Amino acid sequence: MSKSSRFPFHFSSILPSIPVKGFRLVAYSLMLLLASCSTQRQIGKAANTDLFLDSSVQHAHVGISLFDPSTKKYLYTHNAKKYFVPASNTKLFSCYAALKYLGDSLPGIQYWENDTALYLVGTGDPSLLHPDFKRNAVIDFLQKTNKSIYITDVNWKEHALGAGWSWNDYNDNYMVERSALPVYGNIIHWVQEMSDNGGSAALPDQPATPFIYSLPEINWKVRFNAGVTRKAFFVQRNRNENVFVITEGTEKKKEQDVPFVTHGIQSAIELLPDTVGKQITYLPELKQLPARLNTIFSQPTDSVLQPMMYRSDNFFAEQALLMVSQIKLGEMNNRRIIDTLLKTDLRDLPQLPRWADGSGLSRYNLFTPNDFVVLLQKMEQEFGMKRLQVILPTGGKGTLGNLYKQDSNYIFAKTGTLSGVVALSGYIYTKKNKLLIFSVLINNHTGSAGTIRKRVEAFLNGIRNRY
Repeated sequence: MSKSSRFPFHFSSILPSIPVKGFRLVAYSLMLLLASCSTQRQIGKAANTDLFLDSSVQHAHVGISLFDPSTKKYLYTHNAKKYFVPASNTKLFSCYAALKYLGDSLPGIQYWENDTALYLVGTGDPSLLHPDFKRNAVIDFLQKTNKSIYITDVNWKEHALGAGWSWNDYNDNYMVERSALPVYGNIIHWVQEMSDNGGSAALPDQPATPFIYSLPEINWKVRFNAGVTRKAFFVQRNRNENVFVITEGTEKKKEQDVPFVTHGIQSAIELLPDTVGKQITYLPELKQLPARLNTIFSQPTDSVLQPMMYRSDNFFAEQALLMVSQIKLGEMNNRRIIDTLLKTDLRDLPQLPRWADGSGLSRYNLFTPNDFVVLLQKMEQEFGMKRLQVILPTGGKGTLGNLYKQDSNYIFAKTGTLSGVVALSGYIYTKKNKLLIFSVLINNHTGSAGTIRKRVEAFLNGIRNRY
């Protein structure tokens, strides 16, 4: 059989039927496809070397999405459509909502009044008497009024603790209760200091004695573990009431933050008079708010969003989402505001997430790497990189304090950590100054979170050097 009879149809036979311009377009498209496949393979090899084959990662579940916004193409994906628990990467969604709806300044309190009385409505603002903020316009406003003050929480439609939170973390400072009117960050700051009289010339045989106090001062029950001393000073709150059990320690100075039970807004009502200088009365019988309310604004919005992202502040993230709920829905309801955002501003997410809370404490949260990439692209388009670079941690700062320190300001990203979970999503500038968006979500690892973060760093720095 001749060569021509074995191959009766030759590629050259169709060339005359394709216009030159069309042929060039086909050839160019083929080149792009080959280049794309080559890029995917190259990054896949790097992922194997830097990440997948590491002993701390190889048995875990890993999802990666790497996107080039200039070409609107994914450079690399691995399990990018699959769902992962994102831990504190959830705060990126709360941050988006806050940037979208809170404006330049936080609504500190809402109110209406008549000739003799001032009626308050909490907005969820976390900055009221918080140690991070030295001044607050709400306190100034309340101190100046000569009217009787009343407050309602008719707009509070939420629970103090979020769905899927670990109940036995209630005493830890990263699981602060949510409320309509937070004060002092809904935390009591406890301090133990040792006296200096031990071994002094005047009292040579007198042992050092502990001096224990709280900020703010409280009238709630405090008990001591009589006769029990441990090396570390420790305060344990009763689970459902503001009773604090103190065990003295031997350190010269030790501090501990313990969340208090908010009891709706009752605890805030008890703590505010010392600062405001007048009593505040609760209005339990109020059923509905007036149609028109006045607002006192407290802090610049970004002054809360930056620490929320830099130190991964769960309390700020939860309250930010509740403030958005109050603005959009007229009430604080986590489930309703999440449903509303997913059906409106975030309806174009590639995979519908299961979004449970504002902070990422909940293991009910499930997002895909592609969800984070699309969200980050929306944030860059709507708010600009200049603003995001102030809010998000960069190398050597915040939760990235020990990472990405080779150069300055080339990565801006949010970390996420739970037991068995390591996550990082954000923006990275390559050495050619190309902006890329990425999300790396790792679940079910049994290794060291610190080691895994280093492996993710090696992978992303390889991307930065190569592209």
